[in-house]
Amino acid sequence: SPKVAAAKHQDEAALKKNLCVKAAKEHSIPQDLNKVLENKVMETVLGLSHVKLSVVERTCSGDADSEGIVSKSVSSHSDLIPGVYEGGLKIWECTFDLMDYLAEAEIEFTNKTVLDLGCGAGLLGIVALQGEAARVHFQDYNSTVIDEITLPNVVANCISEGRSGKDRKTSNPPSKRLRKAEGSPDVLSRCRFFSGEWSQVSQLLSNSKPCSKYDIILTSETIYNPDYYSALHDTLAQLLDRNGRVYLASKVHYFGVGGGVYLFEKFIEDKNVFRTSMVKTIDQGLQRCIMEIAFKNSC
Repeated sequence: SPKVAAAKHQDEAALKKNLCVKAAKEHSIPQDLNKVLENKVMETVLGLSHVKLSVVERTCSGDADSEGIVSKSVSSHSDLIPGVYEGGLKIWECTFDLMDYLAEAEIEFTNKTVLDLGCGAGLLGIVALQGEAARVHFQDYNSTVIDEITLPNVVANCISEGRSGKDRKTSNPPSKRLRKAEGSPDVLSRCRFFSGEWSQVSQLLSNSKPCSKYDIILTSETIYNPDYYSALHDTLAQLLDRNGRVYLASKVHYFGVGGGVYLFEKFIEDKNVFRTSMVKTIDQGLQRCIMEIAFKNSC
């Protein structure tokens, strides 16, 4: 009957939705930092060290890729597989846009609590660390990304923590392969790493003691899919400090998936929780924007 068919369709839709909800997990920092950088080939961009992603794609397998996202991404020739892999194996161009803006606007990180949301390589959070943030938390949908890319990048940059953020563009690149990790424990003690879907991570952080609220949330290329807007909006509302700021970098429009900065701006406007302002527009190539988000009643 039509009612039975409709009920079956709803059940299938609910099941599909639940399958896409990845549980939150906190990732511990190994005591032996050499293990984190073992067999990692490093590159530099704007003076920051990062794992060479093409090498990760060729070598990451077995237990290191328990989610199977590397093999699935390579075999499908896709940078995104909704609900399975959300793009953390690539450094997207809006990340560099936001890094440039943070430097140009002289955003102050000293003694601030910062969340790099949808962090991927974690470059935005590393910039905050080098800016003397009190705490920096990194979140990505995929645990493989955190273990094989984000954490090694943070460790690699902590090794040469003597450099300030202002020196990024002029600093000399380190050797391609970092053989010995003489890390800076005080820097790493300011970091925590999480994987999982936004709502799940938000719940985990909200239940922690003390409850985590962030002065600054940095996020790049996370509004490509309108299906995720509600979870992202609720996560920002849950985790942002009352007088905090979100800096979001995005393309104006994402072809194929339909999201974009103006669509998300309208979504925020309809929710009536935040106010937004476009603080920078980049016209080279596909048009891109930096959006600042704050609570409506904030200072």
